[in-house]
Amino acid sequence: MEKAELAQFLRTRRARISPEDVGLPPGPRRRTPGLRREEVARLADMSVDYYIRLEQARGPHPSRQVLGALARALRLSEDERSHLFHLAGEPPAPPQGPPQDVPPGIVHLLERLDDTPAYVLDAAYNVLAWNPMAAALITDFSALPPRDRNPLRWFFLVRESERITEGDEYYAFARSSAADLRAALGRYPNDPGIRALLKELTDNSALFRRVWAEHDVEVRRNTTKTMVHPVVGAMRLHCDVLVVPEKDQKVVLYTATPGTESHEALKLLCVIGTQNLEAEASP
Repeated sequence: MEKAELAQFLRTRRARISPEDVGLPPGPRRRTPGLRREEVARLADMSVDYYIRLEQARGPHPSRQVLGALARALRLSEDERSHLFHLAGEPPAPPQGPPQDVPPGIVHLLERLDDTPAYVLDAAYNVLAWNPMAAALITDFSALPPRDRNPLRWFFLVRESERITEGDEYYAFARSSAADLRAALGRYPNDPGIRALLKELTDNSALFRRVWAEHDVEVRRNTTKTMVHPVVGAMRLHCDVLVVPEKDQKVVLYTATPGTESHEALKLLCVIGTQNLEAEASP
C-alpha cells in the first residue's frame, strides 16, 4: 500500500470536484477549491475521521468496498479507479459490464460518414449506434428491440448456419466472433448479458458450439466479406474495425474498392436508402 501516494491522489481528486458537480449546495465561502473532506466522507458513506486519516497517510488498509465508494464519490474515471486500487495494494475489480454510452465524437463520426455504412458495437456485440447507410445495408435497427440488435444472434440463430462449411468466409466469421466473445467474457466475467447470450447461442446453435469448443481468444479485426442486398445484389466489401479503447467498443465500417461493381452498388444503395428493405447479410 502506497500510503503517501494514495493520500496525495485523494487530495488532488477531491480538489477538482465542486459541490455542484455532486448535487451539494455551495455553502459559505470556501478557502480552497473542491469538496470538503467531510463532504467526501458523507458521499462515500464513511466516517470523517477515517477519511481524514487516509488523506494524511495515517489510515489503515482500505477495503475493496471502501475503495469502490471513494471512486464513486470522487467520480473517478476507469483509469483513475484502477490507479486508486493499485495504490491501495488491491487488484482492480473487473468492470460490471460493457459500457453502453457511445462517446459524442464517435456519434459525430457516424453522422459524417454519409456514404459509408458504419455502426458501433459493445463488447457483447450489441449495436449501440449506427448511421443511415448501415441501416440501408443491414437492417433498420430502430425498428428492432435493443436485445435483437445483435449480429451474433442474427448469424448463429437466424441464418441457416448448418449450411456453413469449414473453410468458407462465414465459417471464418463464426470462429473469429466466438473468439472475440470469449475475450469479452474474460474481461466481464460477471456480466449477465454476456452470460445470457453465451447460453442462448450454446443451446441453439451447433455451429457456435463447434467454434466455441476450440477455445480461441482473439479480438475482432479487419476482414473482407461478401454481403447480399435484395436490390443492389452481392457486394465484396472491406470490413474495417476501429477500436474505441476507453469504452471497449468497436466502430465497424464497410467500404468497397473504387471502380469495382461493389463500389457502384454501394453508391446506388446510398441513393436508395432503407425503403423498408433488409439485406440478407451477416454484419
